[in-house]
Amino acid sequence: MVSSPLPLDASPIRFGTDGWRGILGVDITVERLLPVAVAAAQELAHQAPPGLNSRTVVIGYDRRFLAPELAEVVAAAVRGCGLEPLLTDTAVPTPACSWAVVERQSLGALVITASHNPPEWLGLKIKGPFGGSVEGTFTAAVERRLAAGGITVPVAGSSERFDGRGEHLAGLRAKFDLQALTAGLRAMGLHVFVDPMHGSAAGCVSDLMGDDAKDLITEMRSNRDPLFGGCAPEPLAPHLGELIAAVKASKAKGRHAVGLVFDGDGDRIAAVDENGRFCSTQQLMPLLIDHLARAKNLPGSVVKTVSGSDLMRLVAEDLGREVLELPVGFKYIAAEMLTGEVLIGGEESGGVGFGMHLPERDALFAAVLVLEALVEGKQPLGERMKTIQERCGGEAFYDRLDLRLADMDSRRRLEALLADTPPQEVAGCPVLEVVTTDGVKLRIGPSHWLMLRFSGTEPLLRLYCEAPSPSRVEEVLSWARTFAAAI
Repeated sequence: MVSSPLPLDASPIRFGTDGWRGILGVDITVERLLPVAVAAAQELAHQAPPGLNSRTVVIGYDRRFLAPELAEVVAAAVRGCGLEPLLTDTAVPTPACSWAVVERQSLGALVITASHNPPEWLGLKIKGPFGGSVEGTFTAAVERRLAAGGITVPVAGSSERFDGRGEHLAGLRAKFDLQALTAGLRAMGLHVFVDPMHGSAAGCVSDLMGDDAKDLITEMRSNRDPLFGGCAPEPLAPHLGELIAAVKASKAKGRHAVGLVFDGDGDRIAAVDENGRFCSTQQLMPLLIDHLARAKNLPGSVVKTVSGSDLMRLVAEDLGREVLELPVGFKYIAAEMLTGEVLIGGEESGGVGFGMHLPERDALFAAVLVLEALVEGKQPLGERMKTIQERCGGEAFYDRLDLRLADMDSRRRLEALLADTPPQEVAGCPVLEVVTTDGVKLRIGPSHWLMLRFSGTEPLLRLYCEAPSPSRVEEVLSWARTFAAAI
C-alpha cells in the first residue's frame, strides 16, 4: 500500500462517527488519501455479503475545494485494487451515493466530503452495500489495514461516470405524489425558501418539484462557494440570517412561508418556521413521527439518540409506537434499521432516516415529508408544532454548547468524576435519574435534562440541555460550564 511520512502537524488517521476528516493540505493530502481509499475499497470487497458479485465502488464528491480532483485520486486507488470505480458526473448529496449503491447493487461507496465541517476541511465517508454508513468494526478493520502497510499501486485512467444526482431525484419522485403536494402548498398559500448553504444539495428541491412548483420555491445560496460564505455549512441559526430574513419578510407581506436548509453534503436538515424561528431536528422529528404514524399509519418503531428531545418519545408513545434510545451517532440508528422494523430514526444534529427509504440520512427525502406533513395538517410549521406540543406535554426548549477543556488531563479528571460521583443536583434542582447510554445524562424532570458527552479524541465537552423555558436552558448550561471548569 502506498505510504508516506506523517505531514507536519497532521493527526493520525482515525475514523470518527461518520468517516475520516481533517484539514485539507495537512491531514487530507493525496499521499494520505491514497492508502485510506485503498484500505476502504479492499475492505468493502472483503466484507461483501454472500451472493453480491459486484466489483463496482461508487465514488462521489461534494462542492469543496479540490473535491472533484480528489475523487479522481480515489478512483485510481480503486482501480489499483482490481475493482471498478463508478464516478458521479457532478457534485452530489451524499445520500445520492447511498441510493446508487443500493440501486446498482454495488460493493459500496467512497464519498469525498467533510459534510458540515468548516471550509478548510475535507474527508472521506464510506457507505456499505446496504446503502448506509459502515459501522465502527468496519472502520477499525480499515485502520488495521493501514497499520499493516503493503503496496498497492494506483492505476490512472478514465473513469466511467453516471448521473448520480439525476438518478437520486428520479428515485425520490417515484416515492411521492408531488403533483398533489404542489397543489396542497398552493392551496395553503405557503411559499418554500430553500438554503443549501452553497452545498451539493443546491437546486435539488426545485428540480425535484418540477416546473409546476416554480412559483412556490425560492432557492438562495445555490452557487458553488468552497468558502461557504465564510462559515461552516452546518444548519444552525447563526448561519441562516438570509433565510430567516426572507421568511420573516414573506410573513410581513401577508404570506406564510417555510424555510428548509441542508448542510454541505445534503444529509442533514433543519427548518425555519413562518415566524422566523429556527427548527432543528428536535422540532422536526416529532412532526415527522406524527405524520408518518398518525396520518400515513406506516409501521415500525421510533429510534432516537439519547440527546434527542423528550417530545420525540412523547409523540411516539401517544401514537402507540415503541421508542428505542441509542448512543449519539447515526450509525447506531442505521444498524437498528438493518435488523428491525423502524418507522423513523433521528439524531439532534440534523440527521433523519426512514425505514421505508434507506438506512441513511437523506435530507431531501425528509424535506419532502416535512412539506407533506404541513399540507396534511393545513397549518404552517410553527402552528403545527404548537398543536403537537399542546397534545403531548407542552413546549420545551433546547440548546447545545461545545466547551473546550484546558487539556486531556482535565478531560480525564472530569470523566472520572462523572463516572464515579455524578452530580446529585443541577442548577438548584435534584437529579432524578442518571443515564449513561452515551456520556452522562442527568434528568431533572419531564423534558428537563442536562447531558455531558466528550468528543472522541479531543479535550472537548459537549453540553446538551432541554428545559421548559429558554432562560432555564441558559441557566443549566451556565451551571454546567462552571461545573466543568472547576474540575
